[in-house]
Amino acid sequence: MLEAVEILKASILIVDDQKANVMLLEQMLRNIGYTSITTTMDARTVCALHIEHNYDLILLDLQMPGMDGFEVMEELKNIAADAYLPVLVITAQPGHKLRALQAGAKDFVSKPFDLLEVQTRIRNMLEVRLLYQKLDSYNKLLEQTVIERTAELRASEARFKSFTELSSDWYWEQDQFGNFTSVSGPVFEMLGIQAEDMLGAAPKGMDGWDVDERERLDDNIANRRPFLDFIYRRCKPDGTIQYLQVSGEPFFDTASRFAGYRGVGMDVTHRRP
Repeated sequence: MLEAVEILKASILIVDDQKANVMLLEQMLRNIGYTSITTTMDARTVCALHIEHNYDLILLDLQMPGMDGFEVMEELKNIAADAYLPVLVITAQPGHKLRALQAGAKDFVSKPFDLLEVQTRIRNMLEVRLLYQKLDSYNKLLEQTVIERTAELRASEARFKSFTELSSDWYWEQDQFGNFTSVSGPVFEMLGIQAEDMLGAAPKGMDGWDVDERERLDDNIANRRPFLDFIYRRCKPDGTIQYLQVSGEPFFDTASRFAGYRGVGMDVTHRRP
């Protein structure tokens, strides 16, 4: 919602070739409390004034010599950045009302003036206009925030990836069924297997695990427990022993449902005596 002071601070342009009408409208608005009012009796100056001040409302008389209100609206369409004409037309001709609305005016008041009606229509139109502007500003702020947060997330992901690459040999992810969905790093070369043996299914072609150690690791995963620097052995086809160290933690979706495991691993054979 808008505060009353926000509406009263709105910028208004009065356009009428009759000085008496200009003075009447301006005095009425100032008596209510509007503070930012500009007037002109020369319709040819409207576009230049609007470019400079970007009025929240233009009270526009339709019947003026030299350039009428319809011509003014056509010029305003060419400079309206958001294709919105904040125009409230003033007319003594009932037949001009529909034509004015079709030309882009948002509302109209009739001559001779009913001051209460004029005040109400001005306030209603300003309220809609200012709420629209506030919504537009909010959307732009939201869009900018999304851009900034996305950039921060990408930077965070890059830092995390760099950290995992520096502190481990590989990064891995499994789905809730234990199938590998992502593996990065030279794990395939270290284990002597093919990439397709790791992704989409439980590891294949990797015999020689120490049964007890493997069971403890599987028990951690089955019970959704995180594990840190878990070391287990594997006897390679050439008879040598390979030691692997893995750390992992479960992760969950937005509904708090278990979604899988992710973690890092490294070959620590060279550290063993």
